[in-house]
Amino acid sequence: MSVAESRRIVLFRHAKADWPQVTDHERPLAERGRMDAAVAGRKLADSGITFDLALCSTSVRTRETWKLAVHELAHRPKTVYEERVYEASPGELIAVLNEVPDEVQTVILIGHNPGVHGLAEILAGSADTDARERMDRRGFPAAAFAVLTHEGSWKALEPGAATLADYWAPSE
Repeated sequence: MSVAESRRIVLFRHAKADWPQVTDHERPLAERGRMDAAVAGRKLADSGITFDLALCSTSVRTRETWKLAVHELAHRPKTVYEERVYEASPGELIAVLNEVPDEVQTVILIGHNPGVHGLAEILAGSADTDARERMDRRGFPAAAFAVLTHEGSWKALEPGAATLADYWAPSE
């Protein structure tokens, strides 16, 4: 694959978490979160996107979200549980994406706010008007995802270098 080919990044926020007496990293999904994660997985499946790689935070709620969502997909991508995604800033998430091998065309990153929402806003130098309006109106609630495209290598991914192509949130 040429590094100049189009790449796709899906930024997926974990579903609604519960608040038991555990550390933040160990918080599981709430019942609503389990339902929304499966619905998000079906929406991802309906999009027709085939993922080459999943980068998932190591937190319990992101791992549970991905497990429920990926079950809905026709193809299960290689999944890497990446500690650096937990509580990461947009800049830290860009650094993680910059390390993706160039043979990977489509990545899904399962993470947390405010990093995931901030990253979607920072990367999107341009946007489908409808997707931008929906993301601006809704923010980035639990189980939401944004689809961005990028021309060039993963190393060249930087602020403004992508296009927001689609956005979905559970209440839509």
